[in-house]
Amino acid sequence: MLRTVAALSLSVVLVAPAPALAAGPADPAPRVPEQVGWGGAVSSVDPDASQIGVDVLRRGGNAVDAAVATAAALGVTDPFSAGIGGGGFFVHYDARTGRVSTLDGRETAPRAATDQLFVENGAPLPFAEAMTSGLSVGVPGTPRTWQQALRRWGTMNLRETMAPAEALARRGFVVDRTFNQQITSNAARFADFTSTRDLYLPGGQPPAIGSTFRNPQLADTYRELARTDLASLYGGAVGRDLVKAVRQPPVVPGSTRNVRAGAMELSDLARYRVEHRDPTHSRYRGLDVYGMAAPSSGGTTVGEALNILESTDLTKASEVEYLHRFIESTKLSFADRLRWVGDPAFSRVPAEGLLSQRFADSRACLIKPDAVLPAPQPAADPRNPAPCEATAGLANLRDDAERTTHLTVADRWGNVVAYTLTIEAEGGSGIVVPGRGFLLNNELTDFEFVAPTAGVPHPNLPGPGKRPRSSMAPTIVLDHGRVVLAVGSPGGSTIITTVTQILTGRLDRKMSLLDAVAAPRASQRNAAVTPAEAAFIAAASAQGLQAIGHRFSQNAEIGAATAVERASDGRWRAVAEPTRRGGGAARVVKVG
Repeated sequence: MLRTVAALSLSVVLVAPAPALAAGPADPAPRVPEQVGWGGAVSSVDPDASQIGVDVLRRGGNAVDAAVATAAALGVTDPFSAGIGGGGFFVHYDARTGRVSTLDGRETAPRAATDQLFVENGAPLPFAEAMTSGLSVGVPGTPRTWQQALRRWGTMNLRETMAPAEALARRGFVVDRTFNQQITSNAARFADFTSTRDLYLPGGQPPAIGSTFRNPQLADTYRELARTDLASLYGGAVGRDLVKAVRQPPVVPGSTRNVRAGAMELSDLARYRVEHRDPTHSRYRGLDVYGMAAPSSGGTTVGEALNILESTDLTKASEVEYLHRFIESTKLSFADRLRWVGDPAFSRVPAEGLLSQRFADSRACLIKPDAVLPAPQPAADPRNPAPCEATAGLANLRDDAERTTHLTVADRWGNVVAYTLTIEAEGGSGIVVPGRGFLLNNELTDFEFVAPTAGVPHPNLPGPGKRPRSSMAPTIVLDHGRVVLAVGSPGGSTIITTVTQILTGRLDRKMSLLDAVAAPRASQRNAAVTPAEAAFIAAASAQGLQAIGHRFSQNAEIGAATAVERASDGRWRAVAEPTRRGGGAARVVKVG
Protein backbone atom coordinates (compact mmCIF):
# COMPACT_ATOMS: atom_id res chain seq x y z
CA MET A 1 0.00 0.00 0.00
CA LEU A 2 1.17 3.55 -0.78
CA ARG A 3 0.93 6.66 1.29
CA THR A 4 2.42 10.14 1.65
CA VAL A 5 4.92 10.39 4.49
CA ALA A 6 4.46 13.08 6.57
CA ALA A 7 29.38 43.54 -16.74
CA LEU A 8 32.20 41.34 -17.93
CA SER A 9 32.14 40.34 -21.57
CA LEU A 10 31.12 36.88 -22.54
CA SER A 11 33.59 34.80 -24.47
CA VAL A 12 33.56 31.56 -26.33
CA VAL A 13 37.11 30.66 -27.26
CA LEU A 14 38.12 28.18 -29.92
CA VAL A 15 41.65 27.14 -29.12
CA ALA A 16 44.50 24.79 -29.82
CA PRO A 17 46.77 24.05 -26.83
CA ALA A 18 46.06 26.72 -24.23
CA PRO A 19 48.77 29.06 -22.90
CA ALA A 20 50.33 28.15 -19.58
CA LEU A 21 48.81 31.09 -17.73
CA ALA A 22 45.31 30.23 -18.95
CA ALA A 23 45.25 26.47 -18.82
CA GLY A 24 42.68 24.91 -21.06
CA PRO A 25 40.63 21.82 -20.33
CA ALA A 26 42.19 18.42 -20.15
CA ASP A 27 41.34 15.75 -22.70
CA PRO A 28 37.63 14.92 -22.64
CA ALA A 29 36.76 12.61 -19.77
CA PRO A 30 35.37 9.26 -20.91
CA ARG A 31 31.67 8.48 -20.96
CA VAL A 32 31.35 5.23 -19.05
CA PRO A 33 27.88 3.66 -18.60
CA GLU A 34 28.79 1.52 -15.59
CA GLN A 35 31.40 1.41 -12.83
CA VAL A 36 31.48 -0.74 -9.71
CA GLY A 37 33.61 -0.14 -6.65
CA TRP A 38 34.09 1.31 -3.23
CA GLY A 39 33.89 4.65 -1.48
CA GLY A 40 30.82 6.06 -3.17
CA ALA A 41 29.43 6.67 -6.65
CA VAL A 42 28.21 9.45 -8.92
CA SER A 43 26.19 9.15 -12.11
CA SER A 44 25.18 12.04 -14.36
CA VAL A 45 24.81 12.81 -18.03
CA ASP A 46 28.22 14.52 -18.21
CA PRO A 47 31.73 13.18 -17.51
CA ASP A 48 33.14 16.49 -16.23
CA ALA A 49 30.26 16.83 -13.77
CA SER A 50 30.48 13.23 -12.57
CA GLN A 51 34.25 13.58 -12.10
CA ILE A 52 33.77 16.70 -10.01
CA GLY A 53 31.30 14.84 -7.83
CA VAL A 54 33.64 11.89 -7.32
CA ASP A 55 36.50 14.25 -6.51
CA VAL A 56 34.37 15.75 -3.73
CA LEU A 57 33.75 12.26 -2.33
CA ARG A 58 37.48 11.51 -2.46
CA ARG A 59 38.18 14.66 -0.45
CA GLY A 60 35.86 13.42 2.29
CA GLY A 61 32.63 15.08 1.24
CA ASN A 62 29.36 13.23 1.60
CA ALA A 63 26.63 12.48 -0.93
CA VAL A 64 24.97 15.87 -0.50
CA ASP A 65 28.23 17.78 -0.96
CA ALA A 66 28.95 15.76 -4.11
CA ALA A 67 25.40 16.18 -5.44
CA VAL A 68 25.56 19.97 -5.15
CA ALA A 69 29.01 20.07 -6.76
CA THR A 70 27.81 17.82 -9.60
CA ALA A 71 24.67 19.91 -10.11
CA ALA A 72 26.71 23.13 -10.23
CA ALA A 73 28.97 21.55 -12.85
CA LEU A 74 25.96 20.48 -14.92
CA GLY A 75 24.94 24.15 -14.92
CA VAL A 76 28.16 24.72 -16.85
CA THR A 77 28.26 21.72 -19.19
CA ASP A 78 24.53 20.96 -19.54
CA PRO A 79 23.12 24.51 -19.34
CA PHE A 80 20.24 23.88 -21.75
CA SER A 81 18.73 21.38 -19.33
CA ALA A 82 19.45 22.83 -15.88
CA GLY A 83 21.22 25.55 -13.97
CA ILE A 84 20.82 28.30 -11.42
CA GLY A 85 17.99 29.82 -13.47
CA GLY A 86 15.72 26.83 -12.78
CA GLY A 87 14.43 24.47 -10.11
CA GLY A 88 14.12 20.84 -9.12
CA PHE A 89 13.46 18.15 -6.52
CA PHE A 90 16.08 16.71 -4.16
CA VAL A 91 15.53 13.33 -2.47
CA HIS A 92 17.95 12.33 0.33
CA TYR A 93 18.50 9.09 2.24
CA ASP A 94 20.27 9.39 5.59
CA ALA A 95 22.12 6.14 6.34
CA ARG A 96 22.40 6.94 10.05
CA THR A 97 18.67 7.34 10.62
CA GLY A 98 17.35 5.32 7.68
CA ARG A 99 15.10 8.25 6.83
CA VAL A 100 14.24 9.60 3.36
CA SER A 101 13.57 13.35 3.11
CA THR A 102 12.91 15.70 0.23
CA LEU A 103 13.40 19.33 -0.76
CA ASP A 104 10.98 21.03 -3.14
CA GLY A 105 12.99 23.61 -5.09
CA ARG A 106 10.32 24.05 -7.75
CA GLU A 107 10.03 27.50 -9.32
CA THR A 108 7.14 29.75 -8.26
CA ALA A 109 5.00 32.17 -10.22
CA PRO A 110 5.47 35.88 -9.44
CA ARG A 111 2.95 37.44 -7.10
CA ALA A 112 1.48 39.34 -10.06
CA ALA A 113 0.50 36.12 -11.84
CA THR A 114 -3.17 35.22 -12.20
CA ASP A 115 -5.02 32.33 -13.81
CA GLN A 116 -5.05 34.49 -16.97
CA LEU A 117 -1.23 34.53 -17.19
CA PHE A 118 -1.17 32.88 -20.62
CA VAL A 119 -4.51 34.17 -21.92
CA GLU A 120 -4.86 37.09 -24.35
CA ASN A 121 -8.10 38.38 -25.82
CA GLY A 122 -9.93 35.46 -24.26
CA ALA A 123 -7.75 32.76 -25.88
CA PRO A 124 -4.67 30.86 -24.66
CA LEU A 125 -1.35 31.97 -26.11
CA PRO A 126 0.30 29.70 -28.66
CA PHE A 127 2.71 27.53 -26.72
CA ALA A 128 5.74 28.58 -28.82
CA GLU A 129 5.09 32.23 -27.98
CA ALA A 130 4.58 31.54 -24.30
CA MET A 131 7.75 29.48 -23.87
CA THR A 132 10.08 32.14 -25.32
CA SER A 133 9.04 35.02 -23.12
CA GLY A 134 9.45 36.72 -19.79
CA LEU A 135 5.93 35.55 -18.93
CA SER A 136 7.11 31.95 -18.66
CA VAL A 137 9.94 32.57 -16.18
CA GLY A 138 9.38 31.31 -12.65
CA VAL A 139 11.34 32.38 -9.58
CA PRO A 140 14.38 30.04 -9.57
CA GLY A 141 14.71 27.54 -6.75
CA THR A 142 17.87 25.62 -7.64
CA PRO A 143 20.41 27.77 -5.74
CA ARG A 144 18.23 27.77 -2.61
CA THR A 145 17.93 23.98 -2.91
CA TRP A 146 21.72 23.65 -2.86
CA GLN A 147 21.96 25.94 0.14
CA GLN A 148 19.27 24.16 2.11
CA ALA A 149 20.58 20.67 1.30
CA LEU A 150 24.07 21.61 2.48
CA ARG A 151 22.77 23.22 5.65
CA ARG A 152 20.58 20.26 6.46
CA TRP A 153 22.76 17.30 5.53
CA GLY A 154 26.08 18.44 4.02
CA THR A 155 29.55 18.87 5.46
CA MET A 156 30.71 21.61 3.06
CA ASN A 157 29.45 25.10 2.27
CA LEU A 158 28.36 26.71 -0.98
CA ARG A 159 31.77 28.20 -1.66
CA GLU A 160 33.48 24.82 -1.39
CA THR A 161 30.93 22.92 -3.45
CA MET A 162 30.56 25.54 -6.20
CA ALA A 163 34.28 26.22 -6.59
CA PRO A 164 35.01 23.26 -8.92
CA ALA A 165 32.19 24.28 -11.27
CA GLU A 166 33.37 27.89 -11.19
CA ALA A 167 36.83 26.70 -12.24
CA LEU A 168 35.32 24.52 -14.97
CA ALA A 169 33.35 27.47 -16.38
CA ARG A 170 36.50 29.61 -16.34
CA ARG A 171 38.95 27.14 -17.91
CA GLY A 172 36.38 25.65 -20.28
CA PHE A 173 35.41 22.21 -21.49
CA VAL A 174 35.40 20.38 -24.80
CA VAL A 175 32.24 20.83 -26.86
CA ASP A 176 30.64 17.50 -27.72
CA ARG A 177 28.00 16.62 -30.29
CA THR A 178 25.10 16.93 -27.83
CA PHE A 179 26.11 20.44 -26.69
CA ASN A 180 26.51 21.53 -30.32
CA GLN A 181 23.20 20.01 -31.40
CA GLN A 182 21.27 21.57 -28.54
CA ILE A 183 22.46 25.02 -29.60
CA THR A 184 21.78 24.23 -33.24
CA SER A 185 18.19 23.19 -32.52
CA ASN A 186 17.60 26.42 -30.61
CA ALA A 187 19.61 28.74 -32.87
CA ALA A 188 16.58 30.68 -34.14
CA ARG A 189 15.45 31.46 -30.58
CA PHE A 190 18.93 32.14 -29.23
CA ALA A 191 19.72 34.52 -32.11
CA ASP A 192 16.85 36.80 -31.06
CA PHE A 193 18.39 37.71 -27.66
CA THR A 194 21.61 39.72 -27.54
CA SER A 195 23.01 38.00 -24.46
CA THR A 196 22.13 34.49 -25.63
CA ARG A 197 23.45 35.10 -29.15
CA ASP A 198 26.75 36.45 -27.86
CA LEU A 199 27.28 33.47 -25.56
CA TYR A 200 26.09 30.52 -27.64
CA LEU A 201 26.33 31.74 -31.26
CA PRO A 202 29.73 33.40 -31.56
CA GLY A 203 30.14 34.62 -35.11
CA GLY A 204 26.59 33.45 -35.78
CA GLN A 205 27.36 29.75 -35.38
CA PRO A 206 27.29 27.23 -32.52
CA PRO A 207 30.72 26.36 -31.07
CA ALA A 208 32.28 23.59 -33.13
CA ILE A 209 32.52 20.04 -31.84
CA GLY A 210 35.95 19.60 -30.29
CA SER A 211 36.40 23.32 -29.56
CA THR A 212 36.71 24.75 -26.07
CA PHE A 213 33.75 26.57 -24.54
CA ARG A 214 34.31 29.02 -21.71
CA ASN A 215 31.74 31.01 -19.75
CA PRO A 216 33.60 33.48 -17.51
CA GLN A 217 30.43 35.39 -16.69
CA LEU A 218 28.87 32.29 -15.19
CA ALA A 219 32.09 31.65 -13.27
CA ASP A 220 31.87 35.17 -11.83
CA THR A 221 28.20 34.67 -11.00
CA TYR A 222 28.95 31.42 -9.18
CA ARG A 223 31.66 33.16 -7.20
CA GLU A 224 29.34 36.02 -6.26
CA LEU A 225 26.50 33.72 -5.22
CA ALA A 226 28.82 31.63 -3.05
CA ARG A 227 30.49 34.69 -1.52
CA THR A 228 27.15 36.25 -0.57
CA ASP A 229 25.50 32.96 0.43
CA LEU A 230 22.92 33.65 -2.32
CA ALA A 231 21.97 37.12 -1.04
CA SER A 232 23.04 38.58 -4.37
CA LEU A 233 20.41 36.49 -6.17
CA TYR A 234 17.53 36.57 -3.73
CA GLY A 235 17.40 40.33 -3.33
CA GLY A 236 20.73 41.73 -4.56
CA ALA A 237 22.64 42.60 -7.73
CA VAL A 238 22.24 39.28 -9.55
CA GLY A 239 18.55 39.31 -8.69
CA ARG A 240 18.13 42.81 -10.09
CA ASP A 241 19.75 41.72 -13.36
CA LEU A 242 17.49 38.67 -13.49
CA VAL A 243 14.34 40.71 -12.92
CA LYS A 244 15.37 43.21 -15.58
CA ALA A 245 15.83 40.36 -18.09
CA VAL A 246 12.33 39.09 -17.30
CA ARG A 247 10.67 42.50 -17.45
CA GLN A 248 12.76 43.81 -20.37
CA PRO A 249 13.92 40.78 -22.38
CA PRO A 250 17.17 41.60 -24.24
CA VAL A 251 15.66 41.23 -27.71
CA VAL A 252 17.94 41.90 -30.68
CA PRO A 253 16.91 45.16 -32.40
CA GLY A 254 14.92 44.39 -35.50
CA SER A 255 13.84 40.93 -34.36
CA THR A 256 10.34 40.01 -35.48
CA ARG A 257 9.77 37.62 -32.56
CA ASN A 258 6.94 38.76 -30.28
CA VAL A 259 8.62 38.38 -26.88
CA ARG A 260 6.27 39.21 -24.04
CA ALA A 261 7.62 40.74 -20.85
CA GLY A 262 7.05 39.17 -17.46
CA ALA A 263 6.02 40.89 -14.25
CA MET A 264 8.53 39.47 -11.76
CA GLU A 265 9.68 41.75 -8.96
CA LEU A 266 12.79 41.63 -6.80
CA SER A 267 10.47 40.94 -3.88
CA ASP A 268 9.43 37.68 -5.57
CA LEU A 269 13.01 36.51 -5.35
CA ALA A 270 13.37 37.66 -1.75
CA ARG A 271 10.18 35.80 -0.82
CA TYR A 272 11.20 32.46 -2.34
CA ARG A 273 11.45 29.48 0.00
CA VAL A 274 12.40 25.84 -0.51
CA GLU A 275 9.75 23.53 0.92
CA HIS A 276 10.74 20.55 3.06
CA ARG A 277 8.20 17.86 2.15
CA ASP A 278 7.55 14.33 3.29
CA PRO A 279 8.21 11.86 0.48
CA THR A 280 5.69 9.55 -1.07
CA HIS A 281 6.12 5.98 0.11
CA SER A 282 5.10 2.70 -1.46
CA ARG A 283 5.51 -0.96 -0.64
CA TYR A 284 6.31 -2.80 -3.87
CA ARG A 285 7.32 -6.46 -3.84
CA GLY A 286 8.18 -6.06 -0.16
CA LEU A 287 10.47 -3.07 -0.78
CA ASP A 288 10.00 0.57 0.25
CA VAL A 289 9.84 2.97 -2.68
CA TYR A 290 10.22 6.67 -1.87
CA GLY A 291 9.50 9.50 -4.29
CA MET A 292 8.61 13.17 -4.62
CA ALA A 293 5.26 14.50 -3.46
CA ALA A 294 3.15 17.26 -5.05
CA PRO A 295 3.62 19.60 -6.80
CA SER A 296 5.58 16.84 -8.48
CA SER A 297 3.31 14.18 -9.93
CA GLY A 298 6.26 11.80 -10.08
CA GLY A 299 5.84 10.13 -6.71
CA THR A 300 2.09 9.66 -6.89
CA THR A 301 1.97 8.56 -10.52
CA VAL A 302 4.89 6.13 -10.36
CA GLY A 303 3.41 4.90 -7.09
CA GLU A 304 -0.07 4.37 -8.51
CA ALA A 305 1.35 2.52 -11.54
CA LEU A 306 3.37 0.22 -9.26
CA ASN A 307 0.33 -0.42 -7.10
CA ILE A 308 -1.69 -1.33 -10.20
CA LEU A 309 1.05 -3.81 -11.12
CA GLU A 310 1.35 -5.22 -7.59
CA SER A 311 -1.34 -7.83 -8.12
CA THR A 312 0.37 -9.36 -11.17
CA ASP A 313 3.41 -11.63 -11.01
CA LEU A 314 5.53 -9.89 -13.62
CA THR A 315 8.48 -12.19 -12.98
CA LYS A 316 6.66 -15.15 -14.52
CA ALA A 317 4.83 -13.18 -17.20
CA SER A 318 5.89 -13.35 -20.83
CA GLU A 319 7.56 -10.28 -22.30
CA VAL A 320 4.34 -9.34 -24.09
CA GLU A 321 2.25 -9.83 -20.94
CA TYR A 322 4.69 -7.76 -18.88
CA LEU A 323 4.85 -4.87 -21.34
CA HIS A 324 1.08 -4.91 -21.83
CA ARG A 325 0.48 -4.55 -18.09
CA PHE A 326 3.17 -1.87 -17.80
CA ILE A 327 1.68 0.20 -20.65
CA GLU A 328 -1.88 -0.07 -19.34
CA SER A 329 -0.83 0.79 -15.77
CA THR A 330 0.69 4.10 -16.81
CA LYS A 331 -2.27 4.87 -19.08
CA LEU A 332 -4.56 4.74 -16.04
CA SER A 333 -2.24 6.50 -13.61
CA PHE A 334 -1.75 9.37 -16.07
CA ALA A 335 -5.51 9.88 -16.31
CA ASP A 336 -5.59 10.41 -12.55
CA ARG A 337 -2.42 12.53 -12.51
CA LEU A 338 -3.91 15.21 -14.76
CA ARG A 339 -7.08 15.54 -12.76
CA TRP A 340 -5.79 15.64 -9.21
CA VAL A 341 -2.16 16.84 -8.88
CA GLY A 342 -1.15 20.48 -8.39
CA ASP A 343 0.50 22.74 -5.82
CA PRO A 344 -0.74 21.47 -2.42
CA ALA A 345 -0.61 25.01 -1.03
CA PHE A 346 -3.45 25.97 -3.38
CA SER A 347 -5.58 22.85 -3.68
CA ARG A 348 -6.05 19.61 -1.81
CA VAL A 349 -4.15 16.83 -3.54
CA PRO A 350 -5.73 13.47 -2.56
CA ALA A 351 -2.31 11.81 -2.32
CA GLU A 352 -3.38 9.22 0.22
CA GLY A 353 -6.16 8.07 -2.08
CA LEU A 354 -4.05 8.16 -5.24
CA LEU A 355 -1.46 6.05 -3.47
CA SER A 356 -3.78 3.56 -1.81
CA GLN A 357 -3.82 -0.08 -2.82
CA ARG A 358 -7.61 -0.07 -2.73
CA PHE A 359 -7.73 2.66 -5.37
CA ALA A 360 -5.07 0.94 -7.48
CA ASP A 361 -7.02 -2.31 -7.36
CA SER A 362 -10.10 -0.47 -8.63
CA ARG A 363 -8.02 0.62 -11.62
CA ALA A 364 -6.10 -2.63 -12.15
CA CYS A 365 -9.28 -4.64 -12.66
CA LEU A 366 -9.98 -2.58 -15.78
CA ILE A 367 -6.96 -4.13 -17.51
CA LYS A 368 -7.73 -7.13 -19.69
CA PRO A 369 -5.03 -9.61 -20.74
CA ASP A 370 -6.10 -9.70 -24.39
CA ALA A 371 -7.40 -6.20 -25.09
CA VAL A 372 -6.26 -2.60 -24.90
CA LEU A 373 -8.14 -0.01 -22.89
CA PRO A 374 -9.48 2.76 -25.13
CA ALA A 375 -7.72 6.09 -24.68
CA PRO A 376 -7.93 8.59 -23.35
CA GLN A 377 -9.23 7.03 -20.17
CA PRO A 378 -11.19 9.28 -17.80
CA ALA A 379 -9.87 9.96 -14.34
CA ALA A 380 -11.33 8.16 -11.35
CA ASP A 381 -12.02 9.57 -7.89
CA PRO A 382 -9.44 8.24 -5.40
CA ARG A 383 -11.50 9.54 -2.50
CA ASN A 384 -14.26 7.06 -3.25
CA PRO A 385 -12.97 4.18 -5.38
CA ALA A 386 -15.56 2.27 -7.38
CA PRO A 387 -14.34 -1.18 -8.49
CA CYS A 388 -13.88 -1.43 -12.24
CA GLU A 389 -15.65 1.84 -12.84
CA ALA A 390 -14.21 5.13 -13.99
CA THR A 391 -15.97 8.37 -13.08
CA ALA A 392 -16.20 11.32 -15.42
CA GLY A 393 -13.08 13.45 -15.40
CA LEU A 394 -10.31 15.07 -17.35
CA ALA A 395 -8.60 12.88 -19.89
CA ASN A 396 -6.40 14.95 -22.20
CA LEU A 397 -2.60 14.81 -21.95
CA ARG A 398 -0.56 17.95 -21.29
CA ASP A 399 3.14 17.42 -22.00
CA ASP A 400 5.89 19.21 -20.13
CA ALA A 401 9.57 19.67 -20.92
CA GLU A 402 11.76 16.84 -22.07
CA ARG A 403 15.11 18.56 -21.46
CA THR A 404 15.85 18.15 -17.78
CA THR A 405 18.76 16.39 -16.07
CA HIS A 406 19.12 13.89 -13.26
CA LEU A 407 22.04 12.91 -11.05
CA THR A 408 22.39 10.13 -8.53
CA VAL A 409 25.03 10.01 -5.78
CA ALA A 410 26.06 7.67 -2.95
CA ASP A 411 28.87 8.00 -0.41
CA ARG A 412 31.02 5.64 1.67
CA TRP A 413 28.72 6.02 4.68
CA GLY A 414 25.70 4.83 2.68
CA ASN A 415 23.95 8.18 2.21
CA VAL A 416 22.23 8.59 -1.15
CA VAL A 417 20.85 11.50 -3.20
CA ALA A 418 18.52 11.33 -6.20
CA TYR A 419 18.20 14.83 -7.65
CA THR A 420 16.30 15.96 -10.76
CA LEU A 421 16.66 19.59 -11.86
CA THR A 422 15.56 21.57 -14.89
CA ILE A 423 15.02 24.86 -16.69
CA GLU A 424 12.01 23.28 -18.49
CA ALA A 425 12.29 23.23 -22.30
CA GLU A 426 15.67 22.70 -23.95
CA GLY A 427 17.25 26.12 -23.55
CA GLY A 428 14.51 27.26 -21.15
CA SER A 429 13.03 30.61 -22.10
CA GLY A 430 15.98 31.25 -24.42
CA ILE A 431 16.97 34.29 -22.34
CA VAL A 432 20.48 34.50 -20.88
CA VAL A 433 20.64 37.05 -18.06
CA PRO A 434 22.91 39.77 -19.50
CA GLY A 435 26.25 39.88 -17.76
CA ARG A 436 25.53 36.75 -15.73
CA GLY A 437 25.96 33.84 -18.16
CA PHE A 438 22.96 31.64 -17.28
CA LEU A 439 19.66 30.83 -18.97
CA LEU A 440 16.29 31.52 -17.40
CA ASN A 441 13.67 28.82 -17.12
CA ASN A 442 10.29 28.75 -18.85
CA GLU A 443 8.82 26.60 -16.10
CA LEU A 444 5.50 28.41 -15.84
CA THR A 445 4.42 26.81 -19.11
CA ASP A 446 3.94 23.65 -17.01
CA PHE A 447 0.70 25.27 -15.82
CA GLU A 448 -2.44 24.62 -17.79
CA PHE A 449 -3.05 27.77 -19.83
CA VAL A 450 -6.81 27.34 -19.39
CA ALA A 451 -8.86 24.73 -17.57
CA PRO A 452 -8.92 21.56 -19.74
CA THR A 453 -12.68 21.29 -19.17
CA ALA A 454 -14.61 24.55 -19.13
CA GLY A 455 -16.28 25.19 -15.80
CA VAL A 456 -14.40 22.41 -13.98
CA PRO A 457 -11.92 23.70 -11.35
CA HIS A 458 -8.40 22.51 -12.03
CA PRO A 459 -5.45 22.27 -9.61
CA ASN A 460 -2.79 23.30 -12.12
CA LEU A 461 -3.86 26.75 -13.31
CA PRO A 462 -1.44 29.66 -12.74
CA GLY A 463 -1.67 31.74 -9.58
CA PRO A 464 0.41 34.15 -7.48
CA GLY A 465 3.29 32.36 -5.79
CA LYS A 466 2.09 29.00 -7.11
CA ARG A 467 4.31 26.09 -8.16
CA PRO A 468 3.41 24.36 -11.46
CA ARG A 469 2.91 20.63 -11.53
CA SER A 470 5.99 18.62 -12.50
CA SER A 471 6.70 15.07 -13.69
CA MET A 472 10.15 14.81 -12.11
CA ALA A 473 10.45 11.52 -10.23
CA PRO A 474 13.70 11.09 -8.27
CA THR A 475 13.24 7.74 -6.52
CA ILE A 476 15.01 5.77 -3.78
CA VAL A 477 14.24 2.10 -3.02
CA LEU A 478 15.01 0.55 0.37
CA ASP A 479 14.97 -2.97 1.75
CA HIS A 480 14.49 -3.01 5.52
CA GLY A 481 15.94 0.48 5.77
CA ARG A 482 18.97 -0.15 3.52
CA VAL A 483 19.38 1.23 0.02
CA VAL A 484 18.67 -1.09 -2.88
CA LEU A 485 18.85 1.48 -5.66
CA ALA A 486 18.17 5.09 -6.56
CA VAL A 487 17.09 6.29 -10.00
CA GLY A 488 15.68 9.20 -11.95
CA SER A 489 15.55 10.64 -15.45
CA PRO A 490 14.84 13.73 -17.52
CA GLY A 491 12.14 13.58 -20.16
CA GLY A 492 9.14 15.68 -19.13
CA SER A 493 6.09 13.53 -18.61
CA THR A 494 8.04 10.54 -19.96
CA ILE A 495 10.08 10.63 -16.73
CA ILE A 496 7.28 8.79 -14.96
CA THR A 497 7.10 5.96 -17.48
CA THR A 498 10.90 5.74 -17.69
CA VAL A 499 11.30 5.35 -13.93
CA THR A 500 8.45 2.84 -13.75
CA GLN A 501 9.91 0.79 -16.60
CA ILE A 502 13.40 0.75 -15.03
CA LEU A 503 12.02 -0.27 -11.63
CA THR A 504 9.95 -3.11 -13.03
CA GLY A 505 12.77 -4.21 -15.30
CA ARG A 506 15.19 -4.43 -12.38
CA LEU A 507 12.88 -5.62 -9.61
CA ASP A 508 10.46 -7.85 -11.52
CA ARG A 509 12.24 -8.95 -14.66
CA LYS A 510 15.56 -9.38 -12.83
CA MET A 511 17.50 -7.45 -15.45
CA SER A 512 20.82 -5.97 -14.41
CA LEU A 513 20.51 -2.29 -13.54
CA LEU A 514 22.51 -1.38 -16.65
CA ASP A 515 20.25 -3.49 -18.86
CA ALA A 516 17.14 -2.00 -17.23
CA VAL A 517 18.42 1.51 -17.96
CA ALA A 518 19.49 0.63 -21.51
CA ALA A 519 16.32 -1.28 -22.47
CA PRO A 520 14.23 0.20 -25.33
CA ARG A 521 11.44 2.34 -23.91
CA ALA A 522 7.79 3.04 -24.50
CA SER A 523 5.85 5.85 -22.83
CA GLN A 524 2.08 5.48 -22.58
CA ARG A 525 0.53 8.60 -21.03
CA ASN A 526 -3.19 8.09 -21.59
CA ALA A 527 -3.21 8.48 -25.36
CA ALA A 528 -4.48 6.30 -28.18
CA VAL A 529 -0.95 5.79 -29.53
CA THR A 530 2.10 4.93 -27.41
CA PRO A 531 5.35 6.74 -28.28
CA ALA A 532 8.23 4.27 -28.33
CA GLU A 533 11.85 4.11 -29.36
CA ALA A 534 12.76 2.42 -32.66
CA ALA A 535 14.35 -0.56 -30.92
CA PHE A 536 11.18 -1.13 -28.92
CA ILE A 537 9.01 -1.10 -32.05
CA ALA A 538 11.41 -3.42 -33.87
CA ALA A 539 11.41 -6.05 -31.10
CA ALA A 540 9.38 -9.21 -31.47
CA SER A 541 7.38 -8.33 -28.36
CA ALA A 542 6.00 -5.25 -30.13
CA GLN A 543 4.35 -7.50 -32.69
CA GLY A 544 2.61 -9.36 -29.89
CA LEU A 545 1.50 -6.07 -28.36
CA GLN A 546 0.15 -4.86 -31.69
CA ALA A 547 -1.82 -8.10 -32.02
CA ILE A 548 -3.58 -7.22 -28.76
CA GLY A 549 -4.39 -3.74 -30.08
CA HIS A 550 -1.50 -1.50 -29.07
CA ARG A 551 -0.41 1.17 -31.55
CA PHE A 552 3.00 2.83 -31.53
CA SER A 553 4.62 5.99 -32.87
CA GLN A 554 8.38 6.32 -33.09
CA ASN A 555 10.21 8.63 -30.70
CA ALA A 556 13.97 9.10 -31.19
CA GLU A 557 14.82 8.98 -27.48
CA ILE A 558 12.87 8.64 -24.25
CA GLY A 559 14.63 9.81 -21.10
CA ALA A 560 18.29 9.74 -20.06
CA ALA A 561 18.39 7.97 -16.72
CA THR A 562 21.10 7.69 -14.09
CA ALA A 563 21.10 5.31 -11.16
CA VAL A 564 23.14 3.75 -8.36
CA GLU A 565 22.63 0.52 -6.47
CA ARG A 566 24.24 -1.19 -3.49
CA ALA A 567 25.76 -4.63 -4.02
CA SER A 568 25.46 -7.29 -1.34
CA ASP A 569 29.18 -6.94 -0.53
CA GLY A 570 28.82 -3.20 0.09
CA ARG A 571 30.20 -1.97 -3.22
CA TRP A 572 28.37 0.68 -5.22
CA ARG A 573 27.32 0.27 -8.83
CA ALA A 574 26.89 3.53 -10.77
CA VAL A 575 24.93 3.31 -14.03
CA ALA A 576 24.26 5.83 -16.79
CA GLU A 577 22.88 5.70 -20.30
CA PRO A 578 25.08 3.86 -22.80
CA THR A 579 23.86 5.88 -25.82
CA ARG A 580 20.94 8.26 -25.05
CA ARG A 581 22.05 11.92 -25.09
CA GLY A 582 25.44 10.74 -26.29
CA GLY A 583 25.89 8.47 -23.27
CA GLY A 584 26.22 9.32 -19.60
CA ALA A 585 29.06 9.12 -17.11
CA ALA A 586 29.11 6.66 -14.22
CA ARG A 587 31.90 6.97 -11.66
CA VAL A 588 32.92 5.32 -8.39
CA VAL A 589 35.58 6.53 -6.00
CA LYS A 590 37.66 3.35 -6.25
CA VAL A 591 37.01 0.79 -8.98
CA GLY A 592 37.15 -2.75 -7.74
